[in-house]
Amino acid sequence: MSVPDAFAQKVEEAIRNPKNVGELEGADAVGTVGSGDCGDMLRMWVKFREEDGKRVIDRATFQTFGCETAIAVASLATEMIAGKTPEEALAMSGEELAAPLGPLPPVKIHCAQLVEGALRSALGSDPGEGRGPETAAPAPTLIQQFTSGATKKVVIAKKHD
Repeated sequence: MSVPDAFAQKVEEAIRNPKNVGELEGADAVGTVGSGDCGDMLRMWVKFREEDGKRVIDRATFQTFGCETAIAVASLATEMIAGKTPEEALAMSGEELAAPLGPLPPVKIHCAQLVEGALRSALGSDPGEGRGPETAAPAPTLIQQFTSGATKKVVIAKKHD
């Protein structure tokens, strides 16, 4: 089986049974990245627990307006970060989050970067990003943000001539 065929098969398997899809009631943090202009958006919810005196990720969920690869990477990422501290999760690159799928085709690298960006936004690695329980107003729904253009636009990749 060729690399593209193996990649397509792994994405198809992840799409048939995606994990952790949907809003997470009582989430401790929410992060959203993407652009309504290009159509790719991803929101990630994260809930923490105390374990051995440390704050670790108990559960993460996601919603996306994106392709099958974005869904597959987000599904895998939510599984991979469970049990990690926020610092450990933030240390993971998009490439690491997508690794179980195998090498991403160049045109799909932005999918892993989208997932990484949503995770970083949720965990607040960018000042002012992420929405913890101290935020009074609830986050707008993903569809509200998508249609209003109120999301953070992230340059995922630039085409070089």
